[in-house]
Amino acid sequence: MHAIVYAPQIPDSRFQCACVLMPSHCNVSQEHGTCSHPAKPDAELRWGVPHTLADKISCFTRRYAEHSGYWESTSFLESVQGRTDPVTFRDSVTGAPLFVAPQGRSWAEFVKESRAHGWPSFRDSEVVWDSVRVIGSSGETVSLTGTHLGHNLPDRNGNRYCINIASISAKSPEEAGLSGSNEHELR
Repeated sequence: MHAIVYAPQIPDSRFQCACVLMPSHCNVSQEHGTCSHPAKPDAELRWGVPHTLADKISCFTRRYAEHSGYWESTSFLESVQGRTDPVTFRDSVTGAPLFVAPQGRSWAEFVKESRAHGWPSFRDSEVVWDSVRVIGSSGETVSLTGTHLGHNLPDRNGNRYCINIASISAKSPEEAGLSGSNEHELR
């Protein structure tokens, strides 16, 4: 297995950077595609996302994504209906927190923007930068452990991370019946 070394923030004029960039040479193969091991089993994934899709999108693709609008066919929207507090979106391979949303906007605004772009769409304030990086040459957004998440596609409002729901659907340890605890869990 190759060690992955991530660079500190690298300026890039294409992005209105609050994002942490890494050079493309850090994007290396590991034991399981770009991941150290497969995505979590079905029982440890939320919203009806199947392990096979999570594994394919998270570990074996760099340029492609789940189809536009797929996230709306999952139970995600039903699970957040009526919520006012943010949800922690977790890496489907490692379970690490990657995004906490919505932040600075309502659920209705989050859903409206996500529907307009076809994928859950996050802003800089919703990214857990201790766990996420953007590959400067392509805008690909990845976890620190190599999970493919999606792409940064900036618009007039700034950085917009269009992320595959299959890559961010891990349950919290409590939801999965495991030990451990973190804030902002979906309960």
